[in-house]
Amino acid sequence: MSPIGRVMEDMGAHILSVLGLGIPVNLPVFRAGIETELLPRYPCFCSIQVMDDSRGGKPRWVRTKVDLDDHIIVPRIDPAAVECDPDKAVEDYVASLSMLPMDRRRPLWEFHLLDFPTSEATSTMVLRLHHSIGDGMSLMTLYVASSRSTADPARLPTMPPPPRRTGEIYQLQPRPPLSSGKALLAWVLSYLVLAWHTLVDCVLLAATILFLSDPRTMFVRSDGGLQAQHRKRFIHRNLSLDDVKLIKTAVKCTINDVLVGLTSAALSRYYFRMSGDIDTKRICLRSFLLVNTRPVSCRQIHVTKVEKGNLLSSY
Repeated sequence: MSPIGRVMEDMGAHILSVLGLGIPVNLPVFRAGIETELLPRYPCFCSIQVMDDSRGGKPRWVRTKVDLDDHIIVPRIDPAAVECDPDKAVEDYVASLSMLPMDRRRPLWEFHLLDFPTSEATSTMVLRLHHSIGDGMSLMTLYVASSRSTADPARLPTMPPPPRRTGEIYQLQPRPPLSSGKALLAWVLSYLVLAWHTLVDCVLLAATILFLSDPRTMFVRSDGGLQAQHRKRFIHRNLSLDDVKLIKTAVKCTINDVLVGLTSAALSRYYFRMSGDIDTKRICLRSFLLVNTRPVSCRQIHVTKVEKGNLLSSY
């Protein structure tokens, strides 16, 4: 198991992925796809984690027999709750999954099939996957690799082409000529400011690891360092990608910057509405954004070779 995989193992982190489907779930076809496509091609989906005493007690993957009845789950949900508000029924079910531990005696993945219509889908599929198996990018690549074109089912899928980064933010500023005076000074100063901000971020990161902590709010862990065992609710909102790109272009930033800003604004509004606090000076909330570190070229590899595991960084 990779070092990042061992970190995810120690944290007990797992991924919940919710997909809305345009047709009802065809359970026999879905099971056949798992048996013929997923399990033979991806060994982690038919392996369990065991401690290897010969390697100092480090975890490693060991192949095992997979019983699909343990991994494909069609839950029984209160029909009255589904009829009253199907969207909330899906949210409640996904929230309940966040409190259930994963059975380590079998491979750490589950498909939950909710075969009733919501406002946005005909049926819903929820994948619960331990983070040591893979990260978000490998999971999205797996979804693409498992799909087929309705026009030509025999044709294997391919990844979309890499984006063309032509915005002003991606262009390096050329060095002004030595005779430009103020322009050259501003160019040098911009790099000094960048170096200073990088140094400050490194110092703050080291201080946070060693002793610096955020003030107690509803978003941090409870006293004693243990995570409060409250049920987590997962609520999603649809955003127009065209609107996000419009904001990105207008303020000359990246799509990630826009999404982090939206999240920060939403958390701020939620905090002040729920707490009634009006003192903004003592609030310190750090955002932790994971970034895929795989080279763009590797995503263009034929999808029969999906890269698994965790290859990510953060800022």
